[in-house]
Amino acid sequence: MRIALASDAWTPQINGVVTTLKATAAQLTAMGHEVRFLHPEGRWCLPCPSYPEIRLALMPGPYVAREIKGFAPHAIHIATEGPVGMAVRRFCRARGVPFTTAYHTRYPEYLRARWPIPLAVSYGWLRRFHNAAARTFVASPSLERELAGHGLRSMHRWRRGVDLSRFRVCEPHPELAALPRPLMVSVGRVAVEKNLEAFLGLSLPGTQVVVGDGPQRTGLEARFPKARFLGYRTGTELARILSGADVMVFPSLTDTFGLAMIEALACGVPVAAFPVPGPVDVIEPGVTGVLDPDLATAIAGALQLDRAACVRGAQAFSWEAATQQFLAGLEPIPAMRRGALSVSHSSAIIGRIVAGRQPSQARDAN
Repeated sequence: MRIALASDAWTPQINGVVTTLKATAAQLTAMGHEVRFLHPEGRWCLPCPSYPEIRLALMPGPYVAREIKGFAPHAIHIATEGPVGMAVRRFCRARGVPFTTAYHTRYPEYLRARWPIPLAVSYGWLRRFHNAAARTFVASPSLERELAGHGLRSMHRWRRGVDLSRFRVCEPHPELAALPRPLMVSVGRVAVEKNLEAFLGLSLPGTQVVVGDGPQRTGLEARFPKARFLGYRTGTELARILSGADVMVFPSLTDTFGLAMIEALACGVPVAAFPVPGPVDVIEPGVTGVLDPDLATAIAGALQLDRAACVRGAQAFSWEAATQQFLAGLEPIPAMRRGALSVSHSSAIIGRIVAGRQPSQARDAN
């Protein structure tokens, strides 16, 4: 099966969307499917206002049309609602081609945290965007119920996973050795929507550690000089930092899932969080973490939990199972519609050369 995945979130970004899509693509490839990504890399882009790390593609329509026609996918999935996602949606709707979407990010809440944009306006736009799809993939039951309340229809459950070969109990990172305990670690973007002030503003014994980077880092470092900011860490290095932590603190009120939580659990680290969508779908209260409206109370309780139970809890999340859910939700493109999309290989190459891209560059960009 040929599957086209459209995403405005792409490398070098480090976030849950990119991690999820790359892990899913790896599983799909291992299952014998062919995946092609449509993304901003290699396109003319502008930095996203207030978040320059995110690059927004300029007029990606011709690129999207060329790639879809050359690939002739059996299914199309749109992961994000940015310029690339909107271009793919326009392409499909203009040709009567079915597609699916995903709701990864609470953009209405993220926008309201930065500008005075009413939630009703943002959710109205999202409702129109997603209800044109055959199905919208959501990560959890609580998110599905919430989005249904905003008028989204035809939702499909797509859980997340964790790479248990990488995230496991291992030797703690030496960078943590001299820090006063307990070590309370938060992992994620350093941005307003992550609500880090709720964590860093607590007066607690031990050391508050932030792993990640983003537009708020400079300001938070100045306001909370006792906290340690380590910047982005990934892979084995992140697993070693998590393995050396005593508790993983997840202060976000707006995440749709929270991959960092299950990565921490896989490293044997209990989670402290607020009782909101995301944590309530991942954490088993009193076993793998503590959820409480008072974050300090949640941290104190999580410090008492059995680390082995956290490891066992993480084993319920596999990328293989998540990818099977992803496949089950895709909407196949009827053969007659797919035939209308396809072009000959030679025509596809000529189109790329005319557009100023050699065939090898086209392959590298995807």
